Amino acid sequence: MIQIDWKPDRHKHDSIKKQIIDHMREKINTGTWPIGSKLPSQRYLAEKFEVNRSTLIAAFDVLKGDLLISGQGKSGMKIIAASTPLITMSQTKWQDYIEEGIHLPNYKTIKMINDSDPDTKMLRLSSGEASPELFPTQYMNEVLASITNDMGHLGYEWPTGMRCLQEALCDHLKKKDIHVSPQNILIVSGALQGFQLITMGLLQMGSTVFVEKPSYLYSLQILQTLGMRRVGIPVDKDGIISRDIPSQIPKNHASILYTIPNFQNPTGTVMSLERRKELLKVCYDSKLPIIEDDVYGDLWIDEEPPKSLKSMDEIGNVLYVGSVSKTLSPGLRIGWVVGPETVINRLADIKMQMDYGSSSVSQLIVAKWLSSGLYEKHLIEVRKELKKRRDFTLELLEAHYSDFATWDVPMGGSYIWITLKESLSMYKIFETAFQEKILFNPGYIYESASNNALRISYSFASYAQLKDGLIRLADIIRNKS
Repeated sequence: MIQIDWKPDRHKHDSIKKQIIDHMREKINTGTWPIGSKLPSQRYLAEKFEVNRSTLIAAFDVLKGDLLISGQGKSGMKIIAASTPLITMSQTKWQDYIEEGIHLPNYKTIKMINDSDPDTKMLRLSSGEASPELFPTQYMNEVLASITNDMGHLGYEWPTGMRCLQEALCDHLKKKDIHVSPQNILIVSGALQGFQLITMGLLQMGSTVFVEKPSYLYSLQILQTLGMRRVGIPVDKDGIISRDIPSQIPKNHASILYTIPNFQNPTGTVMSLERRKELLKVCYDSKLPIIEDDVYGDLWIDEEPPKSLKSMDEIGNVLYVGSVSKTLSPGLRIGWVVGPETVINRLADIKMQMDYGSSSVSQLIVAKWLSSGLYEKHLIEVRKELKKRRDFTLELLEAHYSDFATWDVPMGGSYIWITLKESLSMYKIFETAFQEKILFNPGYIYESASNNALRISYSFASYAQLKDGLIRLADIIRNKS
């Protein structure tokens, strides 16, 4: 969607309408807004321009009369030409390139959430990152002050990452009973990049990726873009039901299983120890590799989750993915993949072709956090605060949602999965809430059958925002029933 970062100057001699017309003409003529692209809704533009919709409609009428845009209010306006035939003919038809690009666009709902996340006016019940209130400013200042002597020339690092961070991660992973060498660790720019590298480096078009149903991976277009199949495996209170897997493994293409055993996204489920053992055996017997995504594993609240799949893996069948995005800061863009050395070298080669390595500064920062003991201190404070936020949110749900919804108490992580007792259109609920500046993640982005569910996060919004957003969202849901 076209982004708006301008508004009329009310102190100018030109009228507001003329300023809007001139601004839009300039954007169209310079190709900033390409011919063929769709304009945002009138509601959105009026809000961004801080004008009445009648003023905006009057400006649109002039632009339509000049044959620069066409369309109706509800269906949206489209840019069809520039101010002169010469400019129109000369401009690159970027919209054609966009529509023919290999990578599929994000789902509409996901894009709306992503585009609106930075908007400080939105009540973000969607974001799984830690609240700004939880950012460890004092500790971070200490770390930044201490790494200045270690920065060197900040050149390109080894393809697999900085050795100091790999060594710090080896010590960190030992606490999880995962014993590896630096050669078994690849530093990546967040866990998602780790998953992308694995699928691109180890699989092929037509491969199958087994995922939990519902799953975070259903909200992404990565696999479809690469020509791979997603196969959903049901989950219950103990996690993925592994007995359903062997009968669905194709014979002609490689397959892999992706799972989030700890505080699964979006349901918050923790896979039981027995189910983990069962899953490992099923995958061993089926020669099916596992991607274990453990980005939430350190965010336990009531008790530590069972041993990781990787810690119980005796034959090197598990690729373990982690990051500091949910525990420390997503802006650092640091994650890791743990696996056999040959696999790590293959993924490192692909990563070097993509970005020549993750940020050296960020790697130094995370290495210092881990080696200094500050990371463990920080986690203690984060867990305490998450417990308060979770309990506060559960009280609100009990008071305002218990008559029309059910949920389980999460034992950690950031999310609560809410299921409505009667079938309602989550599409309409999301659209209405979005218009009222409330963001949440509707269940259908994680699985089409979850249209009567939603995921809310208690980790980011302030207490006042949680209360306001959840109460207003409850009213929206009631009005749709």
